[in-house]
Amino acid sequence: MAKVIAAISTSVDGYITGPDDGPRYGLGKGGERLHYWVMGGPWTYDGGHDFAMQGPDKDFYDELEAGLGAGIVGRGMYDAAGAWGGTNPFGGPLFVLTHRVQDQPAAASGFTFVAGLDEALARAIAAAGDKDVSIGGGADVIRQALAAGRVDELVLSTAPVILGAGKRLFDGFGQDINLGIIKTVSSTFATHVRYAVKK
Repeated sequence: MAKVIAAISTSVDGYITGPDDGPRYGLGKGGERLHYWVMGGPWTYDGGHDFAMQGPDKDFYDELEAGLGAGIVGRGMYDAAGAWGGTNPFGGPLFVLTHRVQDQPAAASGFTFVAGLDEALARAIAAAGDKDVSIGGGADVIRQALAAGRVDELVLSTAPVILGAGKRLFDGFGQDINLGIIKTVSSTFATHVRYAVKK
């Protein structure tokens, strides 16, 4: 049976964005440092940047991504990423959790807008077949899924930076959950940890 894997990058102090995240600054001011591991090094919103993941980061990502058949993200992440230029860049269908389903883009984009977490999970699990489902953020979607007991693995990629402001992954989350470490990989840009969510 497919696993549900929630994966996100965070700072050492628990922020998943810097201040002023959104379409203009994506991960917020200073938040691009959270994704140095994704881009293969420093990058900015002003200049062109490539998806040049390498070394241990790429090995970790490739292993995780190879098992995925579908994904779920929140509308905030979709908007902050500029809808990835209008085309789903991931390997399987991507379900976008939103209250504004009437904004549904063309089917050829690879995005499907859904109104609730239960519907998103049901559709993503069906679409994934025997592969896993990724919940890629933002923080609110991951918190909802954890609170509902629907996450099998939590994957945190922690960048060596203290942001001091922005959006925290676990703001307002009051549940007590035990985790087990499955795998840890470190690079210059991040420490990646796969945790099993104990139920």
